[in-house]
Amino acid sequence: MWSFIKTSYKWLIISLKLTGAAAILGLIALIAVVMTAIIQGPPSLTTEQNTLIYGSSGEVIGEDKGAEERYWIAIEDMPQSIKDATLAIEDRRFYNHFGFDFKRIAAAALTDIKQMRMAQGASTITQQYARNLYLSHDKTWKRKLYEAMYALRLEIFYNKDEILEGYLNTIYYGHGAYGIEAASRHYFSKNAGELSLTESSMLAGIPKGPSYYSPLNNEEKAVSRQGQILAEMERHGYITSIEKEEAVEASLNYADGQNEKIQETAPYFQDEVISEAARLLGVDRESIQTGGYHIHTTLNEEHQDTLEEMAARHLPDGHDVQTAAVVMDSRTGAVTALIGGRNYEESPFNRAVQAKRPIGSTIKPLLYYSALESGESPVTMRESKPVEFPVEGKSDPYVPTNFNDQYADKPITMAQALAVSDNIYAVSTHMDIGPEKLVETMKTFGLEGAFEPHPSLALGYSSISLYDMITAYGKMVKGSDSLEGHTIKKITDRHEHVLYEYEPVLLKDDPVDQETAFTVTHMMTGMFDPALDASYASVTGTPVNGKLTRMYGGKSGTTDTDSWMIGFSPQFVTGVWIGYDEGGRPLETFNDHRYAKSIWADTMEGIHETLPSAAFVPPPGVKGVYIDPDTGYLAGPDCPQERLVYMEKADIPKKVCGGSEEKDINDEFEDDPWFKDVVDWFF
Repeated sequence: MWSFIKTSYKWLIISLKLTGAAAILGLIALIAVVMTAIIQGPPSLTTEQNTLIYGSSGEVIGEDKGAEERYWIAIEDMPQSIKDATLAIEDRRFYNHFGFDFKRIAAAALTDIKQMRMAQGASTITQQYARNLYLSHDKTWKRKLYEAMYALRLEIFYNKDEILEGYLNTIYYGHGAYGIEAASRHYFSKNAGELSLTESSMLAGIPKGPSYYSPLNNEEKAVSRQGQILAEMERHGYITSIEKEEAVEASLNYADGQNEKIQETAPYFQDEVISEAARLLGVDRESIQTGGYHIHTTLNEEHQDTLEEMAARHLPDGHDVQTAAVVMDSRTGAVTALIGGRNYEESPFNRAVQAKRPIGSTIKPLLYYSALESGESPVTMRESKPVEFPVEGKSDPYVPTNFNDQYADKPITMAQALAVSDNIYAVSTHMDIGPEKLVETMKTFGLEGAFEPHPSLALGYSSISLYDMITAYGKMVKGSDSLEGHTIKKITDRHEHVLYEYEPVLLKDDPVDQETAFTVTHMMTGMFDPALDASYASVTGTPVNGKLTRMYGGKSGTTDTDSWMIGFSPQFVTGVWIGYDEGGRPLETFNDHRYAKSIWADTMEGIHETLPSAAFVPPPGVKGVYIDPDTGYLAGPDCPQERLVYMEKADIPKKVCGGSEEKDINDEFEDDPWFKDVVDWFF
């Protein structure tokens, strides 16, 4: 007997020691886990959310959600009924535990042991939120351990309201809706803050089995679960029995998933916004779409409406010709309107940005910028007549032609050649100054590509996007490389922390020469000036001159397959392209070549209607003089036409047009010393 007692005592001591050791080890392990959680720091609460896009007026113009619908709202904006319903059915001891409900865990563990598998969950709201944020939903011990660690970190670094807010904003409610705001919009077409107790209790039951308990899939099961939730809410004091009965009896009006959406404004513009945001933040498009960003854009809704209206007005129904158009602020580069096709739903391909097409004669302003930089002037004379240009490495020459094979058969000025778009003058200039000059100028104005210095480069046979051409023209009008086309003013996260804000570029050494750019800019107003009509061709703006009520500049361009019009005021640059998606398909009718100018003219008049008139202000280095368009001499009292042209003082002609005879002003007044003093001062 005594031996038995001694043996039992011995084993008792051993058991106590083992238990104590286990307790100490357990305590050490617990401390280690807690210390590890503290060292790892607060886990990010960032998760996928809908990105909101704002117009320049501050109104939301669209939402981008990728494949799913997500929003984030503050817990203060959620109704108490959804918080109470969720706590009652999911985790009623939420505010009293530290992330783990050990009573529920013990019950669930007993069930798992009996069935020898992970059969029953006991996850708290904190654990579910951890799983939603970071982990998969598979039922394995490894995942459970990771979930516990994340839950512990959440509880250490965030308060209960922050955790509940995150949970209600991320839990899945079925039909692609994540979070209570998305669910409320999807099921009831209202914001979450407007939910009634009846609606909240219905939504709170869905996350347990989003397809099984969705009232849109199985209303009978959904109503049964709603009744269970209301009973739990009454039992635990969240609502009274009267409130429960009223909620049970109240009817529900479902949206059948067809929740009211924000009207999509300028979808092609919004596509470019997402692409630009991805470039600015260095992430992919999907990350922008689901990142919960607030993107403040440059879109002017009135400009967009005008542009869309004019495109629809001038392009006939049933015609599969396509269009693209862009409106840009010529002082800042802000894009205020953009269309990339006739119908976004039929074709989301953004022709304004993604399509590169032969630009035709819209290249000529850059060519003449090169010529002015090479020492020529707006009154430099060249002959307009059929000519062949040899091509290095080829036996056959390059033989350009004018429209309808019409030629001046005499010298004309650069100003007139640009106004009537004379091709012979352009190619002759290109070859005389050296074809590499135009390639360099194109790069100066931001046009990227492997441009070959072929004679045809002067006539725009290189393919460039409309967006890039608009930006190049904007640089010309501003007289600076500092202008960059952009659609975004500011990007913030959902907490309004600024991630990006547009800042104008300040250049110390500007590659664009301001005086030369202004000279070309003003020359481009000539396409609307009948004074520059030639005997063989009218100025290219003639078809729309009757529509215009203020001074504009611009250049049209035509190839067999493409029609372009890019023009500007001192305030805005607008470009329009017309063509078919099949690159080799020619424009079919005479009107096909007129659509671009008509859309451009009516759009410019529309967006300028309420704006004061503005002038093209010359920089100090150039001087405006009136010339005779036919001879390039200074205009005299007997000249039939005159045209204001800006140029460097050294380039101002010394001869004056005098009826049928041109006279040199120095010859006529060579003996008049007073006039010589005036001439010396003027020139």
